[in-house]
Amino acid sequence: AGSDAGTDAAADPDADAGTAPDPDANPDADPYNPPMPHAPAPRTIIFDDGRGQLGPMTDLRAAFEVRTGMFTTAERIQAARPKMLAGYWVPTPLRAVVAERANAPVNELPASEEVVLCLNGRWAMPDGTLQLEANHAIQEEATGHIVAACLRRADAAYFLETGQLHERARIKTLHKRVLYKYPWDVLAFMKETVPHDILSERLVDARVASPDMTVVGRHPVELHRTASVGPHVVFDASQGPIFVHEDAQLRPGCVICGPASIGRGSTVVDRALIKAYTVIGPVCKVGGEVGGTIFQGYANKGHEGHLGDSWVGEWVNLGAGTTNSNLLNTYGEVSMRTESDGPRHRTGLVFVGAVIGDHVKTAIGTRIMTGTVLGTGSMIASTAPPPASVRRFAWRTDEGERLYRVEKFRDAMRTMMSRRDRTPTPAQIELMESLHASSSGATSPPHPRGAEGLPTSVRAD
Repeated sequence: AGSDAGTDAAADPDADAGTAPDPDANPDADPYNPPMPHAPAPRTIIFDDGRGQLGPMTDLRAAFEVRTGMFTTAERIQAARPKMLAGYWVPTPLRAVVAERANAPVNELPASEEVVLCLNGRWAMPDGTLQLEANHAIQEEATGHIVAACLRRADAAYFLETGQLHERARIKTLHKRVLYKYPWDVLAFMKETVPHDILSERLVDARVASPDMTVVGRHPVELHRTASVGPHVVFDASQGPIFVHEDAQLRPGCVICGPASIGRGSTVVDRALIKAYTVIGPVCKVGGEVGGTIFQGYANKGHEGHLGDSWVGEWVNLGAGTTNSNLLNTYGEVSMRTESDGPRHRTGLVFVGAVIGDHVKTAIGTRIMTGTVLGTGSMIASTAPPPASVRRFAWRTDEGERLYRVEKFRDAMRTMMSRRDRTPTPAQIELMESLHASSSGATSPPHPRGAEGLPTSVRAD
C-alpha cells in the first residue's frame, strides 16, 4: 500500500484457540492461515460496497461503472492489474443491470480460486503493484472503508455479502484519501485521473494531423484513424494530452484543450470550446463552452451555453442556452447536498458546477446554480433556476413541482434511447420503476446509498 500504510489495527487471535508456531521464529505468523508457498497472484473481485454517497451517479450503475476520467474505475483497476479480473460484486438490486454490461461474472466467486483480492470500486487511482498476503486488508483512515482485502474464499464471500471482515484479519491503515465518497471527489481527483488515463492508452494506427488542423503544444495528440476532423480545428496540447476515439466527429472551428478525451462516436459541434479536464464519453453531442466536465455517455449538450466542473449522466438532454455556474460570487467553498432531503456537506472546493443524473432534461435557457444536484429522471422547465438539490423524477415548471408520471417517463426514455438505436432492457426498466416508486414514497430505496451503508466491523465464528 506504499508509505501511507500504518500499523496493524486488529489484534492476533487468542493463543488458546489453537496451537501456534514458535512466535520467535515468525512473530507475524497466523496459525489459522499459514502462507501458501509459491501461490500465484490472486485474481481480482471489484466490489461496490454501497457506502459511497455519490447521489444520482450510482442510481442506475455500480460505483465502479461511474466514468471518473477517460476510464471508469473498473477499467482503471483492470488496466492496473491486466488479465486478473475474476468478477464483480454489487448490491443485489443492481445485479441484473450490471450483469448485462459486465465482462465477468457478477456476485459469483470463482470456484477454482482459493484466495481472491477484493478491490473497492471507488478506488480512484489503484496501485497496480499492491501485494497483500492472505487475510490482510487495507482500510482508509478518513472513512473507515476497506480499500483492498486479500481473503480466502469463505471469508471473501462473507465480506462481500455483509461488509464484515473476520476478526483474524490484519487491517492496515491508509492515511491518505484514495476512495471516492461524494460526487465532488470525482472532480477533485480529475487532475490525476484524466491525464493518467489518456497517457496510458495508445493507438496502434493513429491518423496524422492534416495541414488544415492547428496543433499547439508538445503533449501527445492521439487521433483514431476513423475520427472525422473538420477544417480549422484547433488542438491545444500545451497543458496536457488529447485523445480522440474511433468514429468521433470534430466539426469545423472547434477548439479542444488538453488534457481532454472525445469518446467513441461523439460529436463536438461547430465552434465549440472544449476546455481542459473534459471527458466526453461515447455517443454524445457537445457544443458551447465546456470545461472540467465528465460526460458518462449518450448525452446531448449540442447548443450554446456554459457547463463547467460538472458530471453528466447518460441519456441527458440540455436544452439550448442551458448554462451553469461553477463559482460563487464570494469565491468561497461550495457546499452541496447529494440528496434533496439530506444534509449539506462542505466540498473543500471553490469550483464545483453540477451533478446531473441520468435521463435529466432541461428546457431552453435553463440556469443551474453553483453546486446543484439534479436527480435522476428530473425535468427542468422553469424560468427561475432550480433549487440546489432536485429530487429524482421531479417535473418542475413555473407552476411548481410534481412527480413525473412513470408511464410518461418510460415513453420518453424509450424514445430518446431509440434515437441512438438502443432499447431499454427489462432489467433497466424494472430498476428505473423501483427507483421511481421509492421517489414517490411508495417503497424504501432500492439499494443502500446515502447513509453509511454496510459496516466494516470484524466478526468471530
